[in-house]
Amino acid sequence: MDGTANKRAIIIGAGPAGLTAAYELLTRAGIQPVVLEKSEFMGGISRTVNYKGNRIDLGGHRFFSKSDRVMEWWLKMLPLEARENGPATIKYHRMEQAIKAGSSGPDPATADRVMLLRARKSRIYYLRRFFDYPISLSSSTLLNLGVWRALKIGAGYIRSTLFPIKPEETLEQFFINRFGDELYKTFFKSYTEKVWGVPCNQISAEWGAQRIKGLSVWAMLAHAAKKLFKRGSKNVRQKDVQTSLIEQFLYPKYGPGQMWDEAARRIREMGGQILTGYTFERIMTDGWQVKALEATNSATGRKEVFEGDYFFSTAPVKQIMRSFDVAPPQNVLEVSDGLVYRDFITVGLLVRSLLINEATPNGNKLIGDNWIYIQEPDVLLGRLQIFNNWSPFMVADPATVWLGLEYFCNESDELWKMSDDRMVALAREELSKIGIIDRAEVIDSTVLRMEKTYPAYFGTYDRFAEIREHVDRYTNLYLIGRNGMHRYNNQDHSMLTAMMAVDDIIAGSVDKSRLWEVNTEMEYHEEEESAG
Repeated sequence: MDGTANKRAIIIGAGPAGLTAAYELLTRAGIQPVVLEKSEFMGGISRTVNYKGNRIDLGGHRFFSKSDRVMEWWLKMLPLEARENGPATIKYHRMEQAIKAGSSGPDPATADRVMLLRARKSRIYYLRRFFDYPISLSSSTLLNLGVWRALKIGAGYIRSTLFPIKPEETLEQFFINRFGDELYKTFFKSYTEKVWGVPCNQISAEWGAQRIKGLSVWAMLAHAAKKLFKRGSKNVRQKDVQTSLIEQFLYPKYGPGQMWDEAARRIREMGGQILTGYTFERIMTDGWQVKALEATNSATGRKEVFEGDYFFSTAPVKQIMRSFDVAPPQNVLEVSDGLVYRDFITVGLLVRSLLINEATPNGNKLIGDNWIYIQEPDVLLGRLQIFNNWSPFMVADPATVWLGLEYFCNESDELWKMSDDRMVALAREELSKIGIIDRAEVIDSTVLRMEKTYPAYFGTYDRFAEIREHVDRYTNLYLIGRNGMHRYNNQDHSMLTAMMAVDDIIAGSVDKSRLWEVNTEMEYHEEEESAG
């Protein structure tokens, strides 16, 4: 810490990566952070929106990580709830100790600063029926598919196993190699193309490698077999489970934004600065060192200069590369200008009830899904969240159902430009069309738009190494987080990039390679973390 005392870091963005960097700098390096946030909110796309007491989680954020370091960080901010049925134990990776939720944990009914332990359930909605996600290949799945389609799926999988596509370059090839042609067309193609707006054969296979990793038919079957042997266990041992297969996760009482509001509170309490309403404009350099950032105060319209010793950016790469006072080479600008982003609309619908229910011995009750992937090709709707099932405290009136309908688009699309009233009408009609609600049951609604939510793996992405090679030469500049690295990271990956950047600062290292490797390997470099 001696070499970093009395130094200052300027951080662009108060999302998970930016706030993690600020907290780590304060607590581990004694460096004073100044966070510049364009909006008035903490958490970026991981924030919670409060609409009349009904809370919206933008995009759905399960708090689960294969990194012990991240799990511990979260639970330091928000302690795990007490469990009514005795101590439940969460074990992850090679930790000998366990985090136990027993009588010592806070009670969510009376305490607000608390992390809940939630059951994970997400399904695919296709052919106006529910299918397990990931596909379980169970008897109910085969019955829903029908004999002929099930046989075609089996034949397609065998064919892909015997004759895999090589080289594997596109996302379509990635899916077919792991699931077969028919299963890909049935359960992956439509939803994925809704998300990205382009055919799967135009998307890099790297997206699948990062988001789906080792998931395959064999992984699903192995997971199902393990469940049969472990039934009745209270342990939540999920470190070696594919992220898509986890069965429980942590979740803040009031949604993901509560985590980042708490982190921001602690940062300010320790003397760090978080300035809202500041739009980053320019990077001021001296050789291969960044000396200052210029930002505009939206309240006054004045440009202000922030000098520092270290600089972190979570802003979109396209914006960063056009902000240097000394322009990057033309080839680098060509790549950054060609990067593509996918935008995101959430329509919140408050309804009295759903047409689909879960039958129990005591009558019908609300289905237990956190979210539902809408694979139906005759609607634009991509995914449906049921916020009651993320946390009961997300809903003002527990007798109602609070839904989040998610649409993927580009800012240039007609969908993005629709008025709120037209967007709500579309959402209500589509959900009614596929048999999930009666449109007359809608009580209230709201519309939220988030730009540059998903960095895309097409456009000039295949040349991204040219950007990295240039920007990594600035020894005191760290690109971190989802948009900062143009990586489709989960929030735990974004946090790890911030943590590792602070590790490097403390170690006096200017090698950025470890940061770029986060979310490219299964174990998130856990061996290195535990060794440190």
